[in-house]
Amino acid sequence: MRHLHNIGLYFIMINKMFHKPTKWSVMKQLILKDIEDLVINSLGIIAFVSFFIGGVITIQTALNMENPLLPNYLVGFATRQSIVLEFAPTIISIIMAGKVGSFITSSIGSMRVTEQIDALEVMGINPLNYLVFPKAVAMLVYPFIISISMFVGVLGGLIACIFGGYSSVDDFIAGVQMDFIPFHMAYSFIKTFIFAFILATIPSFHGYYMRGGALEVGKASTTSFVWTSVSIILINFILTQMLLS
Repeated sequence: MRHLHNIGLYFIMINKMFHKPTKWSVMKQLILKDIEDLVINSLGIIAFVSFFIGGVITIQTALNMENPLLPNYLVGFATRQSIVLEFAPTIISIIMAGKVGSFITSSIGSMRVTEQIDALEVMGINPLNYLVFPKAVAMLVYPFIISISMFVGVLGGLIACIFGGYSSVDDFIAGVQMDFIPFHMAYSFIKTFIFAFILATIPSFHGYYMRGGALEVGKASTTSFVWTSVSIILINFILTQMLLS
């Protein structure tokens, strides 16, 4: 019952987020700051993870292709499909739920604990528009991170393939280019935009509506990570069933 109440409260928060908009001059600065905090500062960890996971996918694919009748270019093909369809949009989003989600929840939760949110309400500012809306807009840049993740992941696979001697560069690149379906990119970015909205709003919800002191901020961050990850996995299943089946 409590979970249903929270879901209703979440959608009420989304609705209130668009009311009483903050002045554009102020909002622009908030959006730019959130782009830096949420997106730009995540590039390093995302590139690092994507590079080595791309290499691992390539190695595991190559080692499981023991049949000599299977062409070497299938290594590149399987790497591309794994990274574009699932790893970059979904697994990276779960990683971001830990990094970005915890940051959002703790920052808004700290403002709740120190009564800064109450002060915004007293000044006649809509705190949901002031705090949550800029994050939702900033995360529209999130597909940029996923594009980099896809490229770096395939690059990591190529380098692993070269140094491991699993196939030639030409075979790997031929596999990456083979039977490319443009809709697969559209599918990945549709998921990415929805995941971006989830990453901005669910952690904000847990930070905004938390109660208690500093200890509860940590608990709220953990709870937001769990629910953001669960939401991403469930919506990933639903979108895959709708768009690819």
